[in-house]
Amino acid sequence: MIVGLCEIDLSLPESHSLKDKRQILRSLLDGLRNKFNISAAEVGRMDAWQRATLGVACVSNEAKFSVQVLNKVMDTVRSNPRVVIVDYSIETF
Repeated sequence: MIVGLCEIDLSLPESHSLKDKRQILRSLLDGLRNKFNISAAEVGRMDAWQRATLGVACVSNEAKFSVQVLNKVMDTVRSNPRVVIVDYSIETF
């Protein structure tokens, strides 16, 4: 069993309150979960209204497949005009 993990540090320039942030992230995370069948959640910077850290996990039987899925997740996040990727990392275990 291979677990692929991705940590994504985001900036949310359109967010002007925690309510705005939650709305943007809920839409993004729900879309990622539905499209890629992965687990995703906000894992850091919970009280900052223009920053967020997301955690994404993918389980498979091959490391190559997990990395491919997480790279597609990153492409989808990059294409979202409401967020800016500050940093990210992908690891497999």
